[in-house]
Amino acid sequence: MEANCSGLESVLAELDRLAGDSPFLALGQTIFWDEPMKGGLYLESRKAGYSRKLVAGVHDTDYFAKLPSGPRNPGRYKAFPHNDTTTRGLWSAAVEFSALFGSETVITREMLARHGSALDKLERARPGVLDSATEAWGWRGVVSLDDHPPITAETPLRQLYPELMSCLDWALGEAIDCLRGEGRLAAEALADELRTMVCDAAEDPSITLSEFYMRLLSGMYEFCANASIELTTTSTTELLRFNSQTCDAPRFELANLFVDPATRAAACRAYDEAIQGSSGLYELERFGVGAIPFDLVIPGKGRGTVRLGNRGAVVMTPEPQFLSYKRPLSGIRELAELVERKFGPNCTLVGKAVTLIGMLAREFVFVFHEGASNYVKHSRELHKRLGAQGWAPKLNPILRVRYAAWDSLSVCCSWLRLPEPLRRPFGGEELCAPSFAARWKAVDAEERALLEKLAGLRRPLDLIRFLDSMLGGSWRSLAEEYQALHMEMEQVRRELEEVKQRRRKALDRSRELRRERIEAELAKGRQFRERIFGQEPTPDAVEERKRLTGEVERIVHESTQIQNQLHAMRREQVDIVARDQVQRAHERRRSIEVEAELKRLRLIREAVIASQGLEKANHRPSAWWFRLVCPDGLWFRETARSAEYYLEPLV
Repeated sequence: MEANCSGLESVLAELDRLAGDSPFLALGQTIFWDEPMKGGLYLESRKAGYSRKLVAGVHDTDYFAKLPSGPRNPGRYKAFPHNDTTTRGLWSAAVEFSALFGSETVITREMLARHGSALDKLERARPGVLDSATEAWGWRGVVSLDDHPPITAETPLRQLYPELMSCLDWALGEAIDCLRGEGRLAAEALADELRTMVCDAAEDPSITLSEFYMRLLSGMYEFCANASIELTTTSTTELLRFNSQTCDAPRFELANLFVDPATRAAACRAYDEAIQGSSGLYELERFGVGAIPFDLVIPGKGRGTVRLGNRGAVVMTPEPQFLSYKRPLSGIRELAELVERKFGPNCTLVGKAVTLIGMLAREFVFVFHEGASNYVKHSRELHKRLGAQGWAPKLNPILRVRYAAWDSLSVCCSWLRLPEPLRRPFGGEELCAPSFAARWKAVDAEERALLEKLAGLRRPLDLIRFLDSMLGGSWRSLAEEYQALHMEMEQVRRELEEVKQRRRKALDRSRELRRERIEAELAKGRQFRERIFGQEPTPDAVEERKRLTGEVERIVHESTQIQNQLHAMRREQVDIVARDQVQRAHERRRSIEVEAELKRLRLIREAVIASQGLEKANHRPSAWWFRLVCPDGLWFRETARSAEYYLEPLV
């Protein structure tokens, strides 16, 4: 859904035509990731002669993230990494940090298996090894240990501040460790400046996390850009405050379609149809009878889905709240008056993921990095379906920004000390920023090719030979030793195979004898009934019975011999395998295989971090990296200048 990608000036000109003077809206759950990068758009638009305002907001109406599983501790918060084992399914957005070059790229078990990793063998040999192997490098997020955490707007800062500062110190420390020379000294001073800013904003112990971020917004934008940025600060709770004074604003027009009885049924049907095929979105009936795709945030009560009936409404907060009325609501104003009368003027009516976009796009131009908000396609589909029913408001397009952060490092003169996972892929420990900019795409391609190669190495011997050819060193001697062990074990295998062949022949003969015995017993019984039972047997009949009895005895004797042979051959197999030399060779071969699998595991991890991880960080970098790596702001400005900007329509 791209349009007008020919450059920022043409995009801004088109935006003037489509959106009038609607402000840019940068709305994020945290200020410690990419949101301040949008200050670069402000600077570039001013340089191009445009004066559209920038509104920077805190998205504070979502519930604070909680730990997916594990012990609960009400009122406590803790930082965790994200892996595919102990913290699988972890989600944290309000307080998350990414170290320089890092991203939330989990190296999943499925990914490891797809590229050849023998997970069962590794877990038997090294229990817990996948905890660290699957961990997203350079990422930490703070979560609540409560079963029912508050929304961000009501999360007390004092309870999570120690964990927040610990994560910030960790991220800053990791970034400083990646710098050398004078650049490191400058980064240390700037890190102290950032810490001071954060500490000053947290001086009042009674504020919430949302209020803390609001205090930091302007300073963070200017710190990251090393430039003055004029912006207005806000939050979702302010933007969508819902009372009799605000309910007539255009941002609540979409909600009115779901409240007005004349349009509600069709609007709800359009919503359900628009989310078909989505992941994590539910049809309205899943929320209960009368549910609409909007939540009400009630101060002190929490957030809950609004359910409308003919004579009353329910807000599905943790403890449900109720509204009473004598006839069906006529529209959004009547709902606002009822809400204000019962809960006060500071409630917030916020759309669920799909409807929030359409609410705020009436009055603002969302600025999203490329890939942000996976629900936009469903929002667009909803708007189209509502448009077909006659709703045709002017929805401003989204302004998408595609960053090229690593390419833009070419203008920076800093020296970088690469973190450990990137050293092998880049072929060294230190390099200058322009060299990183010139090399990272080739590294990306090389590491993706390595992953494909590793995926095809299914036999341990093939893997070990590959490690020898790729890495040399000790792998040369290990490859030679493994080859010798392989040949030794091959001789053992041949011995075992010779015994197995004899056993198979004996088993085949044993099965034949069972059939022969049955036939002989039947013949003996038949002869007895026909020629001996109830009559005087003839000498020939007696002689024939002796012969038949002898045949049975012969078969039984041979069967016993065969069973003795099978037992002997089974012992022979056990004796071959139990030889001390064979046991030592087998154990040594197993150890080398585990070493090789551990190395493959590490190579996969490094390759994913150096390809997918760097690519994600390239498109969604943490804004504070730029100032620490390039104190004069040149890297930040070049990233904003070289970014691709395009409009994404919402109808």
